[in-house]
Amino acid sequence: MGQWSRAEIEEAFVEYQRRADESGTSGDWRPWADLFTEDAEYIEHLYGRMRGREAIYQWIQKTMSEYPGSDMPDFPIEWYTVDEDKGWVICQVWNRMRDPGDGTVHQEYNITILKYAGDGLWSSEEDIYNPMHFGTMLHAWEAARDAAAAS
Repeated sequence: MGQWSRAEIEEAFVEYQRRADESGTSGDWRPWADLFTEDAEYIEHLYGRMRGREAIYQWIQKTMSEYPGSDMPDFPIEWYTVDEDKGWVICQVWNRMRDPGDGTVHQEYNITILKYAGDGLWSSEEDIYNPMHFGTMLHAWEAARDAAAAS
């Protein structure tokens, strides 16, 4: 048996998703970053490692305020599993672009590993994905956006 109940871990994960939705809509990533412990580690395979809540916030705020992050407001979860013994959540997250103007959906996924630390906070996140797939998706989204704007 793990240190935390499945219910507690899932409740924290629901809040994680809620704050991601809120931050994606508002552009303010502080509420989301505040879900990490002061000494948390964030591993992002393209951007590197961030250590500490403030470093995570500075990175996510900047990244999501610039293209393409600024046009990627939605992060629906396709599936997730909870490892109660370790206190981990492993999930597939869609990184969904804004509607390019023609109603099509453009998205690419990453696998995320979240490590729970108790009290609703996470001590670690790692995002695993193929940047080439994101590039292909972005080119298709840009083409759809440009075509919709020209019509």
